[in-house]
Order: sequence, then structure tokens, then C-alpha cells
Amino acid sequence: MAAVYQASLLSLNEELAVGPLGSTVRRVPLDRGAWVDVRPGWLSGADELFERLAESVPWRAERRKMYDRVVDVPRLLKFYDEGETLPHPVLADARRVLDEHYREELGEPFATAGLCYYRDGRDSVAWHGDTIGRGAAHDTMVAILSVGYARPLLLRPRGGGSSLRYDLGHGDLIVMGGSCQRTWEHAVPKTTRPAGPRISIQFRPRGVR
Repeated sequence: MAAVYQASLLSLNEELAVGPLGSTVRRVPLDRGAWVDVRPGWLSGADELFERLAESVPWRAERRKMYDRVVDVPRLLKFYDEGETLPHPVLADARRVLDEHYREELGEPFATAGLCYYRDGRDSVAWHGDTIGRGAAHDTMVAILSVGYARPLLLRPRGGGSSLRYDLGHGDLIVMGGSCQRTWEHAVPKTTRPAGPRISIQFRPRGVR
């Protein structure tokens, strides 16, 4: 299932581990009670994790109804529900560090992990907010760890407006918090430019999808 990915020799020589958060996190306030936290290069050895996940995760291709037809979801997926063992121990470490950093603000632990495999520039996710479940009515957080080739994550106010762009890959972390899932949307657009494969890991609290 693995796509062709040219890993960095430097990254492959790094220890596979998450770094600290604390003062290394940069918060960007948005409007309407939303914010994002950004921590570039949070995971060292990220290329090694990409290769292990690409090879070992039981990826699924899904189809969904869109208007009057059923279409292929343009990425591969795997969801790890609360209590399920994550596909690599470093992801359990990442969730533990996130829990420690955001415990007071979030008020609950991150419980699930959804993985998306963007194989090339044709794979994407359309504008949306994670509003299935409690995210539709309550402030929450979604933490996204990206490994592999950097792809842009775009954010814009719900209903349209100017967008923000974050190029995420190689161990970068972004956390969307406050009202972000209700009042903003995010997307990973298709691109015709050369783009290598990327895997994103989305940590969410219980009941948020």
C-alpha cells in the first residue's frame, strides 16, 4: 500500500520521538473564538514513522454518496477508536504529551485517532469542520500530526473569506481549538504540482468526529 516516498537521510538518522510542547507552541488567535496552535518539527524521525505507517496500517478505500452519485473518497483511511491500540508506540507517546499540555484547557483527554493517507496530489479533503458529534455545539480541539511530504492545510471562516495556509509534513503539529470546528473550515486541496505521499494523524476527544 506504500507510495513512493523519498525520505530525508537526516530524518532517518534521527531518533523517533516527540519533543516538548510548552513554550515551543505558537498560538494564532482567529476570530469568533477560534485559534490554532502550531509546533513545527514536533516529531523527530518522522520519515521513519511515515514508512512504518504506510506499510503496516490496514488502510481502507471508502466510497461516499455525494449529491446523486457515489464517489471514491480521495484518500485512504483508518480510524482507531477509544481503547484500540495505536499502530505505533510513538503515537501513544504523542497523545500522552498532548493530554499533559492541554489537560487544563481541554478538560478531557484525547481519545481517538483518525489516520488519512494522501498518496499524491490527487488525494485531498474538501472544506469542512469536524462537526459530527459534540464539535457541532461545543468548543473542542483536534490535534493533527503530519508525516511524509508537506501538503498545505488551508483554513477559512465558515461561509467563505480569506484563507490561512500551513504547509504540514515531516513531523509538524497543528491543533485547532476553541470554536474552530464550528466557525472555521479546513481543507487539503488537490494539486497538479508534484506532491509526494503524506499521512496525517488526527487526535480527537471522545464523541468528536
